[in-house]
Amino acid sequence: MPIAPTATIAPGVRIPDSCTVGPGCVIAAEVELGEHCRLEAHVVVHGPTRLGPHNHVYPFTTVGLAPQDISFHGEPTRLEIGEHNVIREFCSLHRGTAKGGGLTRIGSRNLLMAYTHVAHDCIVGDDCILANCATLGGHVQVGDFSTVGAFSPVHQYVRIGRHAFIGGGTVVTQDVLPYSKTVSRREARAYGINRLGLERRGFEPAILTALQRAYRLLLNSGLNTTQALEKIHALIAEQRLPANHPVAELAAFIASSERGVIK
Repeated sequence: MPIAPTATIAPGVRIPDSCTVGPGCVIAAEVELGEHCRLEAHVVVHGPTRLGPHNHVYPFTTVGLAPQDISFHGEPTRLEIGEHNVIREFCSLHRGTAKGGGLTRIGSRNLLMAYTHVAHDCIVGDDCILANCATLGGHVQVGDFSTVGAFSPVHQYVRIGRHAFIGGGTVVTQDVLPYSKTVSRREARAYGINRLGLERRGFEPAILTALQRAYRLLLNSGLNTTQALEKIHALIAEQRLPANHPVAELAAFIASSERGVIK
């Protein structure tokens, strides 16, 4: 097992023989690494934390440290990370809080670029990209295949819908619509569907057309959100779209929003 002599590992830590732990790493108690994890130099991991197989963590990243929340008083909370994630330099990934459910969870096949921060009780899905200095406040939910641009702070309790693209430097204080392209110039605004990203992922033209029609009702019709949502529900009924159709997902996301959505 290639563990550097200068690594510090607490008794009882579970590290399979296939893992690599670089110089200066510190792995505290109640940590479990999956097969083929690679920790480069000076990675710090506190527990309770579990990393699934094939995670690659780059230097000076902190994983599973206590949350930055004044209500936290050492309760037994967790961080769980899926598999095949790339976590670059100086990222900070914190455990949950008791009041927030006690769990921070990061899915699989994500790319977290340098200086990304994932705060307490966040839920990050699969196949996401968090670019350099993306900052998730506590309790943020990030849907699968989403991209959060560089230097974008995301307010606590915000939801980011699946397949959303958030441009660099966007201040996110409300929910980000699924399948949308949201960018901040003076303020964050949605600019229709993330067509390029959806085409790259193989979405059929008929689905893109239906999404485009729904977004025109929401963003360009002059209707308020409630009125637009009624029109979108009528569109769903007219075309007999199933409950798992992206337009139906969009409607459900808007209806369940507590902070309001960025339009």
